[in-house]
Amino acid sequence: MNTDFDAVVVGAGIAGLTSTAYLSKYGLKTILIEKGKKTGGLVSTFWHEGFAFDAGVRAFENSGIVLPMLKSFGIDLDYTSNPVSIGIKNDWLRLKSRDSLNDYTSLLISHFPQNASEIALIAGEIKKVMRYMDVIYGIENPILLDKINDLEYITKTLLPWLLKYQVNIKTALRLDEPVYGYLSRFSKNKALIDMIAQHFFKNTPTFFALSYFALYLDYYYPVGGTGVLPQKLTDYIRVAGAEILTHSPVTGLDSQKHEIQLNGGESYRYKKLIWAADQKTLYALTKSANSPKTEKQRDLVQNSSGGDSVLTFYLGVDLDKGYFTERCGPHSFYTTETTGLSSLPDISRPAVRGIEALLAWTGDYLERTTYEISCPALRDDTLAPEGKTGVIVSTLMDYELVRRFYDSGYYQSFKQYCTDKVLNILDSSIFPGIREKILFSLCGTPMTIERETGNTGGAITGWAFSGAQPPAENRLTKITRSVNTPINDVYQCGQWTFSPSGLPVSILTGKLAADAVRKKLGGNT
Repeated sequence: MNTDFDAVVVGAGIAGLTSTAYLSKYGLKTILIEKGKKTGGLVSTFWHEGFAFDAGVRAFENSGIVLPMLKSFGIDLDYTSNPVSIGIKNDWLRLKSRDSLNDYTSLLISHFPQNASEIALIAGEIKKVMRYMDVIYGIENPILLDKINDLEYITKTLLPWLLKYQVNIKTALRLDEPVYGYLSRFSKNKALIDMIAQHFFKNTPTFFALSYFALYLDYYYPVGGTGVLPQKLTDYIRVAGAEILTHSPVTGLDSQKHEIQLNGGESYRYKKLIWAADQKTLYALTKSANSPKTEKQRDLVQNSSGGDSVLTFYLGVDLDKGYFTERCGPHSFYTTETTGLSSLPDISRPAVRGIEALLAWTGDYLERTTYEISCPALRDDTLAPEGKTGVIVSTLMDYELVRRFYDSGYYQSFKQYCTDKVLNILDSSIFPGIREKILFSLCGTPMTIERETGNTGGAITGWAFSGAQPPAENRLTKITRSVNTPINDVYQCGQWTFSPSGLPVSILTGKLAADAVRKKLGGNT
């Protein structure tokens, strides 16, 4: 086997797949290397006892990126709409259009009537962000299109959009304050703010958080499960002639020799390397890159933390799909109590020490948190046996909390406790009688995600939002620079490359990294 390549891509998540697909399209000799057993990373679907479950993202937002990317490869993806619902206690709202914001406002007021005027002000802020989104994602992202020589497109579509984009992106990016702090300008009711924002990652920037009301209307679901998306890219890459290696963890990287080593002893040489995997691993493995810039970035990366992860329950339920259609719909966000997470004591306090105290705190957390609920078979009825439904229930979960149980030898007890607790919560609220209809339950933790994907701390959207300097670019106007690293001839893409991240940004950075390589090496247009 030839071990010399124009480009080596490490990490076969959606970013690595995107990079490899474009490099293949450009005619560059490329190999994609993945530590896991299959491609897809955080975009995957698995089967258990006849039920399909999405192990990563539950659906995808187009954002002017996903569908244009597929179109650029001539990939046909059969997909369906993905209506999102929001529930608080026994009250539900299905988001149908931008006018649903009025219904959402009414939903909040029904639970917090004393804060009606404050809720109206917050709704006004969401409307502002929605207007910015209409412009920013108003056309197919030009980075994904091959229309540089199309004069009509440039004059009638691109240039008018760019003028509006420049104005709106500058205004939007000023909303970089953590969403909790921003919303507290309008209301001091912490429980109200919890209902709006507690299902976002800690310190999520305001623009990113408030934009989701518009993004929920832009969600799609691939027929066959979310894993169809990476499988389509994988098939394209193989047909295009690039190589894919799975079960192949990288154990060393010599930037001077332009060579990587795998755990099986194989070595591969590259002209350019694209790292689409965990960034801490990149700097831990890299040799011969001792420049001041590299060492500075290495220290920054090693001393930074990933964002929150999730605790997920995969349930096989002996209840027909209609039962769930009536209650939550295909995809929803549900909060059982209006007490809110802000009412919990700080987990670092002395009172929250010892396994029993940690379990009690976790139980209170699970009673007050917001759950994302997804039923794959409500979008595609082939994804569960007839008369039955697979249900995915997840909530944000701190990796370090789970690690404390693991290190104390209580990891399995923690998972069982959480499973029992969540089933009781669901049974006594949104899904009465579900407990006795459970055929099986599987529990995935942040440690599961870390083990399966290699992402430090089980992070699913890259770096934590904090006041410190992030290891990744966080200015949308500078996103083209995000793929550069201080290591010679090494580029990066994926969730660790730009903050805040998500599936569309991972695709975009994958394309940008491939374009950076093509610019240096040449290739087809």
